[in-house]
Amino acid sequence: MDFPGAYRKYDAPGIIISGELEAESIGVMAKDLFHEAVRAALLKEQWQITADPLRIKIDGVKLEIDLAADKVVAAEKSGRKIAIEIKSFLNNSTITDFHAALGQFLNYRLGLEMTEPDRVLYLAVPEDTYESFFQERFVQAAIAVHQLRLLIYDPAKEAIVSWKG
Repeated sequence: MDFPGAYRKYDAPGIIISGELEAESIGVMAKDLFHEAVRAALLKEQWQITADPLRIKIDGVKLEIDLAADKVVAAEKSGRKIAIEIKSFLNNSTITDFHAALGQFLNYRLGLEMTEPDRVLYLAVPEDTYESFFQERFVQAAIAVHQLRLLIYDPAKEAIVSWKG
């Protein structure tokens, strides 16, 4: 079953065009738009972007996580280190997007555990997708079983709505 968030396209902050989308119409434009929205949201919250993308190489395996960011807190010498994999969930099948996102998340988390164990991975999800599809019992169970950390964002406002996990 697909949900309303699966058929929304953000052409620019604040502008939403409804309708069924083809994978090619989403392409680079949507990736760049959502990527830039999350990047801007992190900067607004005083995160320092340290890699865009974060590249990891383990023997012959190469991984690219969308963003890496650090935040130094006055009380902590080392600060917090995060990596963010940004998803739009704009394809025709939200469950297919979820399968791909979950697989990437698990592989990226393993890669980080092997190379930067102090960096925490988050899956960035648009607020409308989180409020609809991500409330399904199956998705909630997958989040719990796989211990996903989520960053919920509003692409139009370029804002972080909440952190989960």
